Amino acid sequence: MQGKILVVDDEESLVRLISYNLNKEGFVTLPAYDGDQALRLVKEENPDLIILDLMLPGKDGLEVCRRLRSDRISTPVIMLTARDEEVDKIVGLELGADDYVTKPFSVRELCARVKAVLRRGRETPEREGQEREIAVGSFVLRPDSYQIYYKEKLLDLTLKEFELLSLLLRNNGRVLKRDYLLEVIWNFSDSANTRVLDVHISKLRDKIEEDSKNPRYIKTVRGLGYKFEEGSNA
Repeated sequence: MQGKILVVDDEESLVRLISYNLNKEGFVTLPAYDGDQALRLVKEENPDLIILDLMLPGKDGLEVCRRLRSDRISTPVIMLTARDEEVDKIVGLELGADDYVTKPFSVRELCARVKAVLRRGRETPEREGQEREIAVGSFVLRPDSYQIYYKEKLLDLTLKEFELLSLLLRNNGRVLKRDYLLEVIWNFSDSANTRVLDVHISKLRDKIEEDSKNPRYIKTVRGLGYKFEEGSNA
């Protein structure tokens, strides 16, 4: 068994189609047809990944994602949306979704996205679990517990904010290009969604900078990307 996938969509025929193809790939699937049912199954069944439609009766996909992340449930989420508008994708990703697929889509592509998201999630803890604590100036990164402390205070970070700040800390003093950050954190192969990155950088600055408009730690390198700067004596 490759994992347990919760498939959430109000179109029963689509849920059956997705489930059938995931079952063929060795996954166990759980169906849900509205937001309340999805939230209940997440707590009861603890799935490895959630395929979540944006447009649901009652609580929509964005509200479900918001509730999951506010409850500190970090289960990966792939959002399905019938709208090809940037704002929907950005809002979903801001709320903690790991990827999105726009309808109509290839089921084969969706299965590939599922495998890629699960692979990233399983590789990261194994690699980082070897490092109990990393100190970078005033920051302390604890990879195995997904925590970052700033001046001995635990930062309240979403999963994507943690991943982004963790990557910046590990590359203290190095310029990280936009395309690289988008590919590593969001698995985007191009820079078309660069606003997602900018929004997350802005939120991180709000949480660690005294003056977010004149940042001390997260520097913008025009035309390239971002650089984290923190000296050992800060």
